[in-house]
Amino acid sequence: MDTELVVGAGCSLPPGRYGYDPLRHRVHRLGGRPGGTPPGVTAELSVTARRTVSHYGHRAWPLLLLDTGHAAAALFLASRALGAGEPGLRLAAGSQQPLASVHVAPPGPVHRADGLLCPLLSASAPTPEELLVRRSAPPPLPGTPAPETLRAILTTAARAGGGDLRWCAAVGSPRPGLMELAPDGATLRRCAAGEARPTLAAWAAGQAWIADAGAVLLARGCPTDADAAHIRHTHLRAGFAVHLAHITARRHGLAARPVGSWQQADLGAALGAAPGQDWIVHGLALGTLRAEKENTP
Repeated sequence: MDTELVVGAGCSLPPGRYGYDPLRHRVHRLGGRPGGTPPGVTAELSVTARRTVSHYGHRAWPLLLLDTGHAAAALFLASRALGAGEPGLRLAAGSQQPLASVHVAPPGPVHRADGLLCPLLSASAPTPEELLVRRSAPPPLPGTPAPETLRAILTTAARAGGGDLRWCAAVGSPRPGLMELAPDGATLRRCAAGEARPTLAAWAAGQAWIADAGAVLLARGCPTDADAAHIRHTHLRAGFAVHLAHITARRHGLAARPVGSWQQADLGAALGAAPGQDWIVHGLALGTLRAEKENTP
């Protein structure tokens, strides 16, 4: 992940463009600020694909997009935790870098740059401590979450994911199947019956532990004929939404682990719809028992 900071008025750094060195946790000045730079700071996130392509091959680009969405969400939540107000979020609409930008306004009256999207979330601002302890839990993740907890997680994902994705959760016994939010947004409904977790484990690059997870949140969409801009936006938004869903899961006492590597995961076709129209883009495995053990003195 490559990060540049565009600094406007009202910041501790002089206005200008800065590069961020994650190894030294330092910034270095690259030049003056572009014209029209709003007050505050905008973090611009880009990637160098060759670093990941050499290991993951054709799977690298979707994974990079998901990771960028997660990074944007981390900055978004950090801004809220520090009391900087509702940050602005912009995800790539074209082929140019940066892939995502997060704008943080200085203290005082809210300033918003043109074109910045601001996802409105009902959850209260996280605390810094809450963000610092958030980690991906190691498998296994057994224990089915309560319906009200699943509803809260699905609600967060749906609000943060925008209109390009559909969300459901695969659950096991006593009534295995896929659950989604009802049209009223306040209750859950069953959209498919039957045990889906073993198939999800096979689709998720053969990660067998997923078959025993308490539940698996799924982001679905992005048809086979989607153009490059739609693929970028959908994956970035999925990473952003799953990150926020992870925070919601932690608030409800669950252990959670994002699942980003999906192969031939045509959920729509598996449910009897036309093939190639409803692929799994991202996931979040959820469990209760590991969280209970971690919280036991």
